[in-house]
Amino acid sequence: MKIIFIRHGEPDYTNDTLTEKGWKEANLLAERVSKWNVTDFYCSPLGRAQDTASCTLKKMNRTAVTLDWMREFSYWIDDPITNRKGVPWDFVPSFWSNDPLMLDIDKWVETDVMKQNPQIPLQYKNACENMDKLLEHYGYVRENHFYRMPDAKERFLTQTFDPDTPEALEAASTNKEEPCIVFFCHLGITCIMLSHLLNIPFPLLVHGFFLPTTSLTILSSEERWSNEAYFRVQAMGDVHHLLSGNEPIAQAGSFANVFQG
Repeated sequence: MKIIFIRHGEPDYTNDTLTEKGWKEANLLAERVSKWNVTDFYCSPLGRAQDTASCTLKKMNRTAVTLDWMREFSYWIDDPITNRKGVPWDFVPSFWSNDPLMLDIDKWVETDVMKQNPQIPLQYKNACENMDKLLEHYGYVRENHFYRMPDAKERFLTQTFDPDTPEALEAASTNKEEPCIVFFCHLGITCIMLSHLLNIPFPLLVHGFFLPTTSLTILSSEERWSNEAYFRVQAMGDVHHLLSGNEPIAQAGSFANVFQG
């Protein structure tokens, strides 16, 4: 299975839509996505995600299911260091990295700063449960920290395989039939979902990785033992559709100059 998260185009946050550059990004993205065999599209209800998706959906004559729980994870807090009121990340390194709870997959929601807003643990739990419910529809059932495919044929691969081997040919055949689902959403909720799927604390992801506007984060389920599956990142923050279209990578969401190569 492939799960692809797409961040919206460069945002006009005031009007919850896209800037002129954001629309250019969305159209370049549409050229790329339209070549894929996508099983289902899903979208955040927020305007900047809906507008980004609209370019792809129009080009492919497709529709997307709007999921309220895929809206941006913008449950605001008061930052005790910078006095910033806003999203529950963008903390200075000495503040978040020295708190052991921030480095815990389950307990980061129990830190003092997160407890300011009771919606944070509730909406984190809600998003994770809804993702698991959605994946069950495709045959992937959460079991502790991995997924099981109750109806899938068992496979037992002890090592990766070379191209042209029988195992590789079988895998290629299977990949043609695997579901591929695409989410048009946001930086924060993407990191929330990655936290759940990969069992990595949210603060590590949201502070450690920059996802440019219209970037792709691609996960593939590795199904090599029995009927077990684990999701693995194949690409994160990929924007080669922008670079090949000579469109600069936007600065939105980064505190450093973005590498343009």
